[in-house]
Amino acid sequence: MQLTGSPAWVALEKHKKEMAPLHMRSLFEQDPGRFGRFSLSSCDILLDYSKNRITEQTMALLFALARDADVEGWRERMFRGERINVTENRAVLHVALRNRSNRPILVDGKDVMPAVNSVLGRIAAFVARVRCGEWRGYSGKRIRSVVNIGIGGSDLGPVMVC
Repeated sequence: MQLTGSPAWVALEKHKKEMAPLHMRSLFEQDPGRFGRFSLSSCDILLDYSKNRITEQTMALLFALARDADVEGWRERMFRGERINVTENRAVLHVALRNRSNRPILVDGKDVMPAVNSVLGRIAAFVARVRCGEWRGYSGKRIRSVVNIGIGGSDLGPVMVC
């Protein structure tokens, strides 16, 4: 079954229509503890989702949708290095890039961490060379500005270099 046909999705669609006329101000007036219930803070990062048109029912419906979609199962398959990118028939290795513990991450039975660490090392060396002026541009001059055209993950590399 398509996720958009699941009972949780249908319930969320109905709930969305019910929530549409509500104003943010009235949600805070009706629930003075709203910020405390719909925000999280950890490691000096604040996630404030209280200023969205949501209620406890919204959260329950979203969690039901996550269960219908088997988000936990997909997360586990991602951490095991399974091929969950069905478009490209490959593993998604976001976890390998963020694996600072260097625990093995296996894809098709092979630990990908040595290759990941090798590339990360080469990136760090390149960044250091650009920043100190050793790596020069086409004109032979030190690189002082970077024009970066990209979004999402493609944006992260140039931001790191700069």
